[in-house]
Amino acid sequence: MIRDVIPAEELLKKARAVGQYYGFTPLETLTAKTRGSRKATSYPETLANLKLDPVADIVASFLHQFQNADAAPSVRQPLFVWHTNIAPGRAVQKKKAVIQFHALGTDRALADAVVIRALLALSRDLFREEPVIRINSMGDKETRARYARELGVFFKKRAHLLPEDCVSCAKRDPLEAAELVVARSGADDLPTPTEHLSDMSRKRFEDLLEYLETTETPYELSRDLLSRGNVWNDACFELVVDEQRVAWGSHYSDLARHFFPRAPFSAVGAILQVASEGAVSAKPAQARARFSFVHIGDEAKRLSIRLAEDFRRAHIPLAQDIGVESLNEQLYLAERRNSPYLLIMGRKEALEGSAILRNRQTQENTVLPLMGITERLKAIS
Repeated sequence: MIRDVIPAEELLKKARAVGQYYGFTPLETLTAKTRGSRKATSYPETLANLKLDPVADIVASFLHQFQNADAAPSVRQPLFVWHTNIAPGRAVQKKKAVIQFHALGTDRALADAVVIRALLALSRDLFREEPVIRINSMGDKETRARYARELGVFFKKRAHLLPEDCVSCAKRDPLEAAELVVARSGADDLPTPTEHLSDMSRKRFEDLLEYLETTETPYELSRDLLSRGNVWNDACFELVVDEQRVAWGSHYSDLARHFFPRAPFSAVGAILQVASEGAVSAKPAQARARFSFVHIGDEAKRLSIRLAEDFRRAHIPLAQDIGVESLNEQLYLAERRNSPYLLIMGRKEALEGSAILRNRQTQENTVLPLMGITERLKAIS
């Protein structure tokens, strides 16, 4: 049976660790840079016309804080950010704790894959069971318009077989009506959105599934997993434990555009919600990561996603920036961490099953096979 309440201290500690190993920066690190030095912005007026579901409300609040931090991703440096409503030094009384993972500024399937893997790692730790990852794609605006038309035809043809409120709802919002059908009788007869994907959305979805398969991430294709088009787009996913949804994620580039209209960017995020209680001690001092893992190329990126869990389980003091493509940018971020060692992997090393360990003080390189690499790094650390 799923754990009903998780201590806030445990939740925060495990979320911090997952964030570090999967390359997510705490939002508080970004907001600390501008605290007290910048006038806070108000919510965009354009949001007033949107019907935000509860998860979209949480994402909108995150985007507002991100905007007030004067932060923005770039092509050179996408931002992978995690955030929580749990604050050190503040007691939590059986409220819904929220953990968020966001990938901003990259349109690659890598972003979705890293967010999903981070959620999977955290869920395994918190609930001590294997979550089920359910995934679907609603596509882009072109796809959603095509799918809505197909749903309209479906409801007209099946009007005599469906509940009256579903049929009347379909005249106003076919997607909302489809959600009612799913909730009541399943989606076996409903048209599937993946059959109507645009070429671009189909390529994105196929790339994501390939990333999940090559990183050995278990998932289920779920035709009955739907999302509304006014906020969410393309891939959507949920994590289910003991038949209960514990996390939901999707692309939300359209929502992000309301906060950053002048420089819109791709955005994907996920929200984990769980009942929590107890006091949280003051924030511990951040220990220096002795190893910074830098990698270049798809082969190395896929391996880095798989290795993140091995390093975390072995408590290797390591950090990485999986979502950053540029090797120079990764080296710059490693320099800022001041890690004594670099663990370097390119395409050649990934194909050979090895990595290069570089002592930053002596510039000495040692080639390490991936088999047994955690033991070698623990001996050094």
